[in-house]
Amino acid sequence: MQRLFSTFPNGWPGCGLLLLRLSCGTPPLLIGAADLWGAQVDAAFGIELLNCAAALSILAGFWTPLAASSQAVLQGALAFSGETFEPAHLALAITNISLVMLGPGSLSLDARLYGRKRIDIGRSQRPP
Repeated sequence: MQRLFSTFPNGWPGCGLLLLRLSCGTPPLLIGAADLWGAQVDAAFGIELLNCAAALSILAGFWTPLAASSQAVLQGALAFSGETFEPAHLALAITNISLVMLGPGSLSLDARLYGRKRIDIGRSQRPP
């Protein structure tokens, strides 16, 4: 996972990526949870469940490139499917693509699991 990103930025850039993750994950999660409440189990239910799982993964910053790319595909399909064009879905698809390109930031599970580690070897731990 570390090979996908040059760094996991912290400070203001890390906070900006956290806000980007919140803006990418919150709307699909809220809409999906409302749609799943009392829905019948069918193919649309499975797609909506995957949508909610990807949104939760984006919010936590866990496997962010995979979750954001699946959200981008789904939101792009929702923008152009149906009888009318939905610009809100297209905007979500574009912000998810930017999240795939930029990465999750330091305030994420990806950074904790796959970020750079520092190992200090003290004098007492070195062999004589």
